[in-house]
Amino acid sequence: QVHLVESGGGLVQTGGSLRLSCTASGRPFEYYTMGWFRQAPGKEREFVAAISPSGRSTNYADSVKYRSTISRDNAKNTGYLRMSSLKPEDTAVYYCAAKLTWTPVNYELGEYDDWGQGIQLTVSS
Repeated sequence: QVHLVESGGGLVQTGGSLRLSCTASGRPFEYYTMGWFRQAPGKEREFVAAISPSGRSTNYADSVKYRSTISRDNAKNTGYLRMSSLKPEDTAVYYCAAKLTWTPVNYELGEYDDWGQGIQLTVSS
């Protein structure tokens, strides 16, 4: 099991940018695929991005592709999600998650074993 803690959320204006962090503890972080998900009020939790254990492979949801970058620093046990050109519809609680497998697509919530507590990102119009 890996324990995950998100940070870096807050209030951002439309068009702004933000970097979320996910710090891991417990089992070695480099074993895990890391994913980012988000949940807006009244909506289901949805996939945002994922990165392989080595960092060499990534997936993105169409809604954030081209304006988001997922990355990781295994030496620091930390993963990141940088988002730019933020829109009000990006407002949500953002969660990082971890699993021990990497597949061609990594958007299934049920595949992830460990989750952070979530952090709020609010984009003002």
